[in-house]
Amino acid sequence: MTTYDLTATVDLTPRLRLLRFPVGQAYLWRDGDELTLIDAGAPGAGQPIADAVRDWGHAPEDVRRIVLTHFHEDHAGGAGEFARLSGAEVYAHRLDAPFVRGEAVGPPPVFEDWERPIHAQALAQLPTPPERPELPSSVAELADGDVLGFGDGARVVGAPGHTDGSIGIHLPAHGVLFTGDAIAVSPLDGQVMLGVFNLDREQALASFRHLAALDSEIACFGHGDPVVGAAGTVLRTAAAQPTGTPASK
Repeated sequence: MTTYDLTATVDLTPRLRLLRFPVGQAYLWRDGDELTLIDAGAPGAGQPIADAVRDWGHAPEDVRRIVLTHFHEDHAGGAGEFARLSGAEVYAHRLDAPFVRGEAVGPPPVFEDWERPIHAQALAQLPTPPERPELPSSVAELADGDVLGFGDGARVVGAPGHTDGSIGIHLPAHGVLFTGDAIAVSPLDGQVMLGVFNLDREQALASFRHLAALDSEIACFGHGDPVVGAAGTVLRTAAAQPTGTPASK
């Protein structure tokens, strides 16, 4: 299989590393010798993620879990590959888990007209989907309010709208919030905004505001540079916009 190479790795804190792909990004969180991967890139990302883990001074087997914020291929496509390389358990919300397992095809987004050229550009940067994608052997199902065993208590926050099973992951003890594609940063002006390509825009706006209300110092998005420092304030200011998007798209 062709690899889907990283374009950059960035250490946000000694415990948090960003893995940037041509489209979207994933994150590694470190608890001592144990790691957690948040999202897993597109098909072909498994080996590049393993290489980034080694570059951080760990073995792929140190990654105990892969937590997927939603089923879209730029976030879940590499999960099966990296799970095989690492032995990590894969987690997804119960509403998105059947799509991650390949039991069904997930519903497509409802595009705004202005989103269509952006989507076409993103598709052009993604690898050609393999005829038989490598799927996780199992996917543990999550629900809103679940607490996972990393980051001193990582809380699952239901954030539907982008997909029905979209989630955020909040680490209250560390002030870190992973938003998936519920929130993004505009590539045009660097402003925090509602994520694009949503299934239900009004529901997505409500989820944006719900995530913004959480206490966070660092906000990590599926697309766009993280906010490091006073993230909650930045997110709440953006969420107060009537459409959840910057004034100039």
